Amino acid sequence: MKRLFLSVLTLVALFATLTLNAQNSSVNKPPAASHDISNPALDPESKAHGVQWAKGVVRPARPSGGSHADMTWHSGAIMTNAVAQPIFWGTSWAGYSGDKMTGMDTWYSGFGGSKYAATSNEYTGTNGQVTSAVTAVAHAVDTTAATSGQQVAPILAEVCKVVKSPVSNGYYAVYTDLPRGSAGYCAWHSYGTCGSTPVQIAFFWKLDGDAGCDPQDSSGLHSQGLAAIANVSGHELSEARTDPRNGGWYDSRGDENGDKCAWTYGAPLLTFSNGSQWKIQGEWSNKAFDSATGYPNNKGQNGCLGGN
Repeated sequence: MKRLFLSVLTLVALFATLTLNAQNSSVNKPPAASHDISNPALDPESKAHGVQWAKGVVRPARPSGGSHADMTWHSGAIMTNAVAQPIFWGTSWAGYSGDKMTGMDTWYSGFGGSKYAATSNEYTGTNGQVTSAVTAVAHAVDTTAATSGQQVAPILAEVCKVVKSPVSNGYYAVYTDLPRGSAGYCAWHSYGTCGSTPVQIAFFWKLDGDAGCDPQDSSGLHSQGLAAIANVSGHELSEARTDPRNGGWYDSRGDENGDKCAWTYGAPLLTFSNGSQWKIQGEWSNKAFDSATGYPNNKGQNGCLGGN
């Protein structure tokens, strides 16, 4: 009996250790990719591309290495044009009077046709070439309690609930009222299906006062929280246009155009097509790198374009 009791204690201790290790290891992991809202574990992709890691976070190792700077095409489609709609999800959006909702409406309405959008236009896919044609749809609000971005499936389900008539070139960006906490990333993009309609989606934490996700916009044109989500929105939308469903453009490490220029800026402010101004990170250009006409990323590779 004593031996059995000790064995039980050993099993309990082992289970507790494994649980703690799993919890600790999840902090800097990207969400599991899913295009099936019922069971994300069935997705053939091992992970979602498009995670914008917070400043200073050591990102997880990728299975494939390599050091070549250029991105390569992975035999899939790109977004020749897009319809973009922000969705604000969370209880604190009820009665909200700050500048994030109107600010992001302005951001999306000015993105299309901007020089910044054009930084991604060199990339092609099975369905054609990326263009600066991005149509903005006014934001939607859901004041039910938001779910965190640890999994793709609940964010996809939220998009399918809120967007009554999704379109296949839709990009639906979910802005929650949940702070990042110990998660190692600021935002991500992925993809899924609402009914029979394929959609592109993105998730964003609340980044107010978050030093790890702050572009340090000193212009005074926006609140810090708006400036932070605007910057990471540039990262995610640019990646969704060039690699919407993991068959687009990324390098040998799995880095997309936003990843390769994350937290680097070609100008203090960029002017969008509607005249609004933003501090937005640059995007990677193979052509700029190959011709040595871009500005350097954090690795000193001269392939970033600021859109200024």
